[in-house]
Amino acid sequence: MKKKKVESKEIQKPEKPYAGNILATADFLENKAVIWNETEANRVFSEKFFGKWITEEKTKYLQLSLEDTMMLLERGFIDLKVKKKSISVGDFYKLCTEVDSEFPQKYTVYHDLRNRGFIVKSGFKFGTHFRVYDRGVNPYKEGSKETKEHTKYNVHAVPENHTMSYQEWSRYVRLSQNIRAKALLAVVDEEGDATYYIVRRVRP
Repeated sequence: MKKKKVESKEIQKPEKPYAGNILATADFLENKAVIWNETEANRVFSEKFFGKWITEEKTKYLQLSLEDTMMLLERGFIDLKVKKKSISVGDFYKLCTEVDSEFPQKYTVYHDLRNRGFIVKSGFKFGTHFRVYDRGVNPYKEGSKETKEHTKYNVHAVPENHTMSYQEWSRYVRLSQNIRAKALLAVVDEEGDATYYIVRRVRP
């Protein structure tokens, strides 16, 4: 396997930050946030496809990951309620680290990719942290398998000095190749900067 830094032409400089008003009220439930009001949820979803639509019986709502929620709260797009009380950005960050010990490095990478304009979704089903789509695409595009948008990167976020077994490396690369995505390892240093490496299998 070979590692190298991602070319600057692939990961570009951040776009201008958002400056928006509150679009919705969300409730925090254990390890995710939920927007129950469909009109408000549509406003949030239209902002670069934040969240995932869930339908249970007759109820349809927008479910947000910890990372989605944190960024929307930082940007002032949502009023987040924890036990019916609004929570601050700082307090919610502390709560996220209690829920998920990997949250600090995951959010650093998620925040960086989102600021660069990429669409970032969960990579849980593919053995990694994030699936990343190119700028401007709709990851939920309808149609045949050939016409749907494909994941550009599978991204796994780790802190400096993190170790992975050969089996983990192999599985990570194989699952990424199965969906025609590039496997990226995002290493977050002590200063909170992320460096991206392409990981791929090389046949001698």
